[in-house]
Amino acid sequence: MPERWMQIKGDPSVRQFLFQQSRSPSLFDGAIDHVHAVTTALLVRKGVFHTKIHYSSSQLTCWFAKDPFCYEKFVREDVLDQGFLDRFADADQSGRTPLIDESGITRLLGEFKRLRLTDETVYLRNAAVNLINGMINMTFSCDGTHYIDHRTFFEELDKFETPGS
Repeated sequence: MPERWMQIKGDPSVRQFLFQQSRSPSLFDGAIDHVHAVTTALLVRKGVFHTKIHYSSSQLTCWFAKDPFCYEKFVREDVLDQGFLDRFADADQSGRTPLIDESGITRLLGEFKRLRLTDETVYLRNAAVNLINGMINMTFSCDGTHYIDHRTFFEELDKFETPGS
């Protein structure tokens, strides 16, 4: 696990016009609790060890322990389909012990929801979580990306206060 929290500033042209933009609601935004329930099930019961939720474009990218070198991409309505989880057999992380348990996943996703929906200008565009190494990464509307271990994230939540909260 990295020893330090990394923040990478992105494209200066995006930051330059930050306050002239606002979040456009996505399909995932309207069903964020369902998306998070699906994500939790994938991480806890279906063998996913790393996932990235693309809130802005309504995509879910998953790395399964059974085939860790290949990711699978799921889009919009597929993820929201009531039978979506039925296509995956129950599985675990292939003998690896996750650093983030189910309650940690729930807490992380709750914070992701807050960071996505609280402010219309500065908002979470996408977020990833890796159960095995405990790392998360988040990209915001200002094109800034944070790589941070989940424990430090929880300890430093006040650094992620959005203007509207």
